[in-house]
Amino acid sequence: MRPVSFSRLLFASLLCVALSACSTSLNTLMRSTTSPQSTQGVTITGRVHGGQQPISGAHVYLYAANVTGYNQASVSLLKSAAGTTEDGNGHYYVTTASDGTFSITSDYSSCPAATTQVYLYSSGGSSGSGANTAIGLLAALGTCTSLSPANTYVVVNEVSTIATAYAIAGFATDPLEVSSSGTALAVQGVTNAFAAVQNLETLGTGVALSATIAGNGTVPQSEINTLANFLAACINSTGSTSSACTTLLGAALSGGDGGSAPPDTAYAAVNIAHFPWAHLSTLWGLQSSTPPFEPALNGAPNDFSLAIAFTSANMDEPNSALIDGSGNVWVPNRGNSSLTEFGPTGTVLSGTTGFTGGGMSGPGWGAIDSTGNVWVPNWNGTGVSEIGSNGTPVSSSAYTGGGLTTLGQIAIDSDDDVWITNTSGGSGGSGSITELSSSGTAISSSSGFTGGGLDVPVGIAIDNADHVWVADFYGDDISEFASSGTAITNSNGYSGGGMDEPEGIAIDPTGDAWTTSPQAATVSEFNDIGVALSPSGVGWYAGLTEPYMIAVDGGGYVWVSDVEGGYMVEFTGSGIAIYSNTGTGGFGQMSSPDNLAIDGSGNLWVANFGAGNVVEFIGIATPTVTPMCANLRSPYGKYSVNEP
Repeated sequence: MRPVSFSRLLFASLLCVALSACSTSLNTLMRSTTSPQSTQGVTITGRVHGGQQPISGAHVYLYAANVTGYNQASVSLLKSAAGTTEDGNGHYYVTTASDGTFSITSDYSSCPAATTQVYLYSSGGSSGSGANTAIGLLAALGTCTSLSPANTYVVVNEVSTIATAYAIAGFATDPLEVSSSGTALAVQGVTNAFAAVQNLETLGTGVALSATIAGNGTVPQSEINTLANFLAACINSTGSTSSACTTLLGAALSGGDGGSAPPDTAYAAVNIAHFPWAHLSTLWGLQSSTPPFEPALNGAPNDFSLAIAFTSANMDEPNSALIDGSGNVWVPNRGNSSLTEFGPTGTVLSGTTGFTGGGMSGPGWGAIDSTGNVWVPNWNGTGVSEIGSNGTPVSSSAYTGGGLTTLGQIAIDSDDDVWITNTSGGSGGSGSITELSSSGTAISSSSGFTGGGLDVPVGIAIDNADHVWVADFYGDDISEFASSGTAITNSNGYSGGGMDEPEGIAIDPTGDAWTTSPQAATVSEFNDIGVALSPSGVGWYAGLTEPYMIAVDGGGYVWVSDVEGGYMVEFTGSGIAIYSNTGTGGFGQMSSPDNLAIDGSGNLWVANFGAGNVVEFIGIATPTVTPMCANLRSPYGKYSVNEP
């Protein structure tokens, strides 16, 4: 998936070839990176453990995420001083004692920036069965400037490694290449990714959590422990050539089903996070009858994605997940006409009652503008409500006019104009789309924009030319409109591609339009001039039963919610199902999944309508510019969806 595009190193592998900058050599990957001037840092102490056993002789490094571009080496922060040793790549480390303890008390580089994210990487050592070069462990410390004696005792073990690998997967090519661009959204995404670790494990104990730190999220503790047990099987073995290590490293390949074998267990953890569907049975075979980390799973899951289900007291029939520029998640609640806001780590920011007012009545699939204001269509009434980024209604009543009738979905263009589908009417070219200005004033006439094959339009999306694309439920077609509201398609729209009553629509980075057809159980793709690229649709072989809503991430991967099956399915940009047959199930946490979105850290958020919560899949996707309209504005705008 990205710079090895994280979900899939397949993309990364191709990128590596193109840039001639990647290497499978551990020695090469630990190459030197220029660091800032040294200054006295906060003392960092802790223990390195493997399967509950101390690891002696391990080399512990301190790294910072690089924000000068994707696929860059992490920045080594330790300097030459008493207690540190230099390796062959010019990086310094401290060595663990016989009881696994370590202490970083020497000088290390000052934080490159106030937002710099740092982590520990432990390499090699012995857990009691002899030196093992396949041992690699991780622990995320978080923001460099926030380090203090109160939060710098760290247990580095298999649990901390799994938690770190998944949380930062959107930016990690591997454990020694954690990087992003330096844009404000990318830096925010990296910060949020590192913060997510605290929802998975306790840094000072290395124990997997069962509930998030705010108490409103259910964490897959047994799955985290199971993954940790896989790593422990190798770490507690006699060495890299042991059966456990060769099995683990042979299954956790850099490309999922293919690619190179990782050199150690930290690399393996990152690869598993990128490809949680690969080699399930082989990995499951590493689980011992007396696992070191418990509770563990009793049976093999459909995949090894990590999903957290978040709740709030006011959530009632949540139908959408909307992401703002800070990574906050806004969820419209159709059942009680409110909005729930979660912080990037799932903390409820909207109180016990949620945000109300503004004429909201059964709010549905909405969108967020460039200022962070939330726009939602009212499915139980009329008009569109606008709620400010602070949760206060911008207008005391809903906006009307411009042809608004029975509302479908909302999309926002590069000028912050708001486009809404009007689904009312029967078959025969009915329905319209409405355009409102950023102040809520109607731009379209009282009849809305019509023609172009519109026939009960539902889904709506905008490309980087500000063209408006609409999925026509009854028309079995797609309509395209210019930014002026003039129809580009004729009365038949774009048809074919296996579409049958399409509802969801999204635009990928190349400008192709993707639609979902629940009744036909297909996903269809059209190029930017409306030619069907999927003659019969895709999806039937992916196990889709009722594909509903759709989103595209920054790497061009297509994500689909299956409302009947209760899972997610992912496709490559060429329509190949990555999660085939069963999709990602969220380990029983998905029930009638509705609309979905990808945040700037590569997390996938899904409104879980049937269960009354919102589910976050940690680090499973490629980081994406949010809100969606920001993709159309400077400094982005090259594509309809971008990586930060």
